[in-house]
Amino acid sequence: MTSLESRPSTDERLPALEPVPASPRTAVSAAVARRLFAAAIRRLDVTVEEAPNRRGIGRTLGRGGPRMVIHRPDEFYARLGRDGLIGFGEAYLTGAWDAADLAEFLTVPAARIADLVPQSLQNLRALVTHRTPRHQRSTAANSRANIAHHYDLSNELFAIFLDETLSYSSALFPTSFRAGPDGPHHLLATPPDPADTGAAPLHSADFAEAQARKIDRLLDEAGVTEGTRVLEIGTGWGELALRAARRGARVHSITLSSEQLELAEQRVAAAGVADLVRIELMDYRALAEPEFASAYDAVVSVEMIEAVGHEFWGTYFQTIDHTLAPGGRVAIQAITMPHDRMLATRGTQTWINKYVFPGGFLPSVQVIDEITSAQTSLRRTGLLEFGSHYAETLRRWDTTFRAQRDAVLALGFDETFLRMWHFYLEYSRAGFASGYINVQQLTFVKQGHRAV
Repeated sequence: MTSLESRPSTDERLPALEPVPASPRTAVSAAVARRLFAAAIRRLDVTVEEAPNRRGIGRTLGRGGPRMVIHRPDEFYARLGRDGLIGFGEAYLTGAWDAADLAEFLTVPAARIADLVPQSLQNLRALVTHRTPRHQRSTAANSRANIAHHYDLSNELFAIFLDETLSYSSALFPTSFRAGPDGPHHLLATPPDPADTGAAPLHSADFAEAQARKIDRLLDEAGVTEGTRVLEIGTGWGELALRAARRGARVHSITLSSEQLELAEQRVAAAGVADLVRIELMDYRALAEPEFASAYDAVVSVEMIEAVGHEFWGTYFQTIDHTLAPGGRVAIQAITMPHDRMLATRGTQTWINKYVFPGGFLPSVQVIDEITSAQTSLRRTGLLEFGSHYAETLRRWDTTFRAQRDAVLALGFDETFLRMWHFYLEYSRAGFASGYINVQQLTFVKQGHRAV
């Protein structure tokens, strides 16, 4: 049996990029994918240039705009036909297609994702999409491996493109807030000033300040001051715990990443606040034990809920409710998606799941409100949306990452990994730039009276 051309990765940290076997089934699915792709692109303000295929047929599609070049059409459509959007991403990894400005191109279809595919075909989604593999469901048994897949890659890798605070979540650049449609407790952040984008120095002090601004707002929303007992779910590399400790708070931070734990503890010790910060390798579900009941005045978590999995969102918020003292406050930063898209994609595996975040899934604000209202005594009191700030954060990360190409290769990562990471950052950036996904800071208060 022959196979279509591809460029396999030699990096064992990536799933194998097997060639698509040439077969009658492949030919049929590729032909269908070719027609559907053309129908979608013809409605978009993009330019897609398709090199001649094996029969010498090439074409240009789209209404004009950001440019995509399909170098190997036979492979591209074979992957797209077999694996849908996962195949689309894999075809980029093998070099079957390219785009000079990946985020600019991907932003256009991302803004139209809900209506690009006819509703009749969307109804068949369950028949053609991959389901989440059982070993990637975010159970207590699987979560450690899911987290290690990404966060234990290498502390040195993340240090290459993150700012000096090692914050791996959206920054909050200088901005003003305006009222959102849901009342005075719903705020919308204005986009970053153009001076903060484009030619702005990528690792300048303003980036670290923007990350600190994000953290400080969360700590303020959670009411963290001297003596506050703080639980942090998801340590990262320790910046939030450090800033909380500098306020005089006592912090218990938990993580499932051994790499992050090691470096975070080193940073805490170097900052001289080891007496105020305790970091543990612990699953959040372990906090359901009686010893943690009402043990904290504030719970803070930054972009960790995305790793919880939709089956366990109830457990996650019930655990927070259990650990929080009456009258205590919760501040969570979360990447979210619209509720209808969340329902449509729940339980499916995406390219991001396969290559970057196994077991991950984005909630909607609506489902968070439904769960907290029905299953906990937590009530939301505030919401800040700042998706455009994540688009700028990702732009800076990606630009720095690509500029440090040789340093990444020196760590033992290969060329396919470089393309994978670039695609991940730009694919995500397009999601925020288009509004397909968003980032929020949500504040909750636990009903009941605080003990005096």
